Amino acid sequence: MTTAQPTTLRPIPEFEGVHDIWPRGQRLDAIREAARNYRERFLRQGQVRAVKSVDIAAAPYPAQYAFQNYSLNVNPFISIINRMFVIQFEGFDGKPKTLVWEPTVAAGSAEAPFYGKLQRFARRARLESLFVKYYNDPDQVLGRLGLTNDDVDYLSFDHLHVQDVRMIMGSTEPIAGEAAPREALFPHAKLLVHRKELGTFESMHPMQWAWYVDGGMNGVPEERLEIFEGDVELGVGVSLLWTPGHTDGNHSLVVNTPDGVWVSSENGMAADSWQPELSKIPGVRRTAEFYGREVVLNANTLEDSLDQYDSMVKEKTLASPSPRNPQWRQIIPSSECADWKRQWPVVPTFSHGGLDYGTITAPTH
Repeated sequence: MTTAQPTTLRPIPEFEGVHDIWPRGQRLDAIREAARNYRERFLRQGQVRAVKSVDIAAAPYPAQYAFQNYSLNVNPFISIINRMFVIQFEGFDGKPKTLVWEPTVAAGSAEAPFYGKLQRFARRARLESLFVKYYNDPDQVLGRLGLTNDDVDYLSFDHLHVQDVRMIMGSTEPIAGEAAPREALFPHAKLLVHRKELGTFESMHPMQWAWYVDGGMNGVPEERLEIFEGDVELGVGVSLLWTPGHTDGNHSLVVNTPDGVWVSSENGMAADSWQPELSKIPGVRRTAEFYGREVVLNANTLEDSLDQYDSMVKEKTLASPSPRNPQWRQIIPSSECADWKRQWPVVPTFSHGGLDYGTITAPTH
């Protein structure tokens, strides 16, 4: 597959070379400074036309992973809520574009080895109803916003853990146990995917395999992919920043809105993750203070915890203060720790809720 940067995307020069800096403390300083510089230019560039978030499903998650084992847990499991975002913006070609971020298909996620095992345990223990809740199917959301699935230009995920891409982008060969190849849910959309994330499917490391769907990219047509490297801008007010560590190809959504910059990723599980000094979850603030750390990782996979730490600093440096409460930065997890009372005491100290800016409009042809 080609690794040439797509002509529809623009590289972000502020971050060029920062991941090569050594030693690691200097790299963190360089990433923070680059994020400050890019934030100034990004704010001047303009805002997206509209952005809406929609809850897709709640799924069980080990509490020890959610806050890097810093939290004191009464319950071994919590639930996390997967979100999908619909973003409309002006492309650099002057044309309106629609991006769908995180259109997770729950049936595909269940095929990842870790979640398959967890789901079987929950069913045997008759606990599934406590942790699992379905809100919306990603292929049916757009109709309620006045769009069709044909109207989507781009799809993307911050990384491809628990994603069966065949169920979303279509495939040229059937999934095991099915009679025919899958049709694409979004027929005209291209999947924006980081080259390093795609490489994981080409050669899986033992530390990675439990979180990926076996064969999840098999038969996905190459022409349905738009492969990029590093940090890129999609159009006015929307960027994908390379935030490695959780996975090699992890990237974060950044959008400029009337309330300033928002960032979304799964590097953290709640606002507490990026600002542990404000956390009321028992153990999180005190442990972060003891280690002198300013972020707390979503630690289900530790492909590179130092990179993930740096990436979260990159995210919080870009994010604007919340108008609702300026203590908190505008970072909204793509999978967020639910605020259900049954999860006490692992309940987010602050939640932004969803995003709702502008009006989603159907394209004119």
